[in-house]
Amino acid sequence: MSEMTLFSKGGNTLPAHLKNLQLDATTKALMGGSGNGGGKRISIRGNVFRMMVDGKEIAQNEDRAMNIIIAAANANVSRTFYAGTYQEGQAMAPTCWSNDGVTPDIKSEQPQASKCASCQQNIKGSGQGDSRACRFSQRLAVLLENDIRGDIYQLTLPAQSIFGAAENGKMPLQSYAKFLGSHGLPVTAVVTEMRFDTASATPRLTFKAVRPLNEEELAQTQEKGQSTEAKLAIAATAAQMDGATKAEFIRPAVEALKAEPKVQAEAVETAEPTKRAKKAAPKDVADILDDWAEE
Repeated sequence: MSEMTLFSKGGNTLPAHLKNLQLDATTKALMGGSGNGGGKRISIRGNVFRMMVDGKEIAQNEDRAMNIIIAAANANVSRTFYAGTYQEGQAMAPTCWSNDGVTPDIKSEQPQASKCASCQQNIKGSGQGDSRACRFSQRLAVLLENDIRGDIYQLTLPAQSIFGAAENGKMPLQSYAKFLGSHGLPVTAVVTEMRFDTASATPRLTFKAVRPLNEEELAQTQEKGQSTEAKLAIAATAAQMDGATKAEFIRPAVEALKAEPKVQAEAVETAEPTKRAKKAAPKDVADILDDWAEE
């Protein structure tokens, strides 16, 4: 293989059930091409993996690396701009945002330009230091390797964890997905290690494949990737997952999802630090976002 072996012990050998797989929509989305759990997410604030439920931190993993399985991904790299100083964990709607990274959403409170590419908030230095005030991000739905039958978590990655070339074996998300894709292997078919880059002053994750999924794990991941929880994780923003209820912010996700085929929802468990309680299953993902908007 070009830069490194795919799996440290397996080399070029893949299990029979992973050979001749077609690349799925998740892998294609993360490769950078175009692509048409109620409140559970993983935050990377402060270079610490934080398990969040409805905006509350319930656990921390201070290890530098964490193993996950990527079950689904939003096909678009989105953009978000806050007029004031935004702090992660605040359940507040952005001033302007774009779901496709090309134009501001029509429901943006204060659109900053007609096109994202020509926006003054997209100029290097418009944010803190040399950063851009309008930030890129991409949302994933992930499972924990040690709890593959458990909850789906949303993982929202900043630009420096998405773009760029591999350096010393460290791959940002798009490079990682392209590496797997070039060998005909879907990103959803492997256990992925995400690791904090200690050379970065701000939270930056790099990725590598740890091992292939076995047949049972692959089937479980594929099922989870089509679940209501996974669809919510890639459709809702971190602020929505944490409890933002501003209708103008939530409505675009609702409308986009209503344009898709209806998905029969499953019972969604809302995790708490010491107990879990089940909510009644809604008709589809759009209904859940509608409920958030009406609160």
